[in-house]
Amino acid sequence: MDLPGVPKFAQRLQWRLKAILPVAGVLVLGLFIFQFIALGQPSPGGRWILVVAASGAAITCGVVMAVLAVLIEQPLRELKTTIQRVQAGDLHAQVGFARRDDDVGELGRHFNQMVRQLRENKAEIERLHRQELSRAEHLATLGELAAGLAHEIRNPLAGIAGVIEVIGKELPAGSASRNVLGDVHSEIRQIQSILSDLLAYARPRPPQFHRADLNDTIEQAVLLAGPQVRSRPIEIDFRPSPELPEVVHDPVQIQQVTLNLLLNAIQSIPQAGRIEIRLENQDGCAVIRVADTGRGISRENLSKIFRPFFTTRQEGTGLGLPLTRGIVESHGGRIEVRSEPGKGTCFEVFLPLQGKAGPAAAPLAALVEEG
Repeated sequence: MDLPGVPKFAQRLQWRLKAILPVAGVLVLGLFIFQFIALGQPSPGGRWILVVAASGAAITCGVVMAVLAVLIEQPLRELKTTIQRVQAGDLHAQVGFARRDDDVGELGRHFNQMVRQLRENKAEIERLHRQELSRAEHLATLGELAAGLAHEIRNPLAGIAGVIEVIGKELPAGSASRNVLGDVHSEIRQIQSILSDLLAYARPRPPQFHRADLNDTIEQAVLLAGPQVRSRPIEIDFRPSPELPEVVHDPVQIQQVTLNLLLNAIQSIPQAGRIEIRLENQDGCAVIRVADTGRGISRENLSKIFRPFFTTRQEGTGLGLPLTRGIVESHGGRIEVRSEPGKGTCFEVFLPLQGKAGPAAAPLAALVEEG
């Protein structure tokens, strides 16, 4: 690594030369000064004095080199060898000079402590990894079982709905039982909706990535949400972002994400209100921002909204937001939420512009883990 302000030839010098050069320079300078003084005095022993001084300087440099070799060079060599062993995976390697009672020994003790901490952290990570693998296998089995049960329930449920419809046609027009049939149909539709969301969450469709205009994707979601607000005093304000480049994404899935957020926003507005949808280019990500003026989410519920089956509405399944987060994460993105009770909620979806794919949508096993 090059150091700013230091010539490259000086950076290549070994530490011994770097340490001895200043000492040798001072001694040589002293010899020159001494020689100048000695030659200026016509003394017959001046040359012998100069020879003795030069010998003393050489001996001094030699002693300094020897001391540095014993005190510094040997620990440095041992440290270099030990670091190579640690890099090779030997986390039991230790340096012997840690027993010294000086600064070098303190450095060795800190190094040994660091290696010991690395060894303990590695052992803990391996233990947690084995534990998570075992749990993942167990939860995956439970997830497949639950998905299979959901699939098997749908067929008999469709048969029940057909029978109820036939019974409704055969009942007399004035029969009191007709009033119950509407409630039965409503409950059947609710169960079917839960099963459909459950299967979609358990077996998500892999994203079909391609480069497309995110403005068109969001606009289509706004059009689909339009019928929900035609008879209500709710304004949906979507402003396209023409400067936003095309984004690599699955338009069908991102349209579903936006539609889920829009429907949640509509349902959170009790009377009149406003929903704003904005697109931005921020730090290499396309940001979809959906903000409403609804009831907002309490602080204790804000941390639970992405849990499967958690809902504050009687007609909700509690799977819309978990599905949404799974889709966003399968695109390599993330979803964030801010809310204040009585003032509204703002969801932000971050999608990489280049479509860097992330992990697949959460499997059904997460239902057991997060629940």
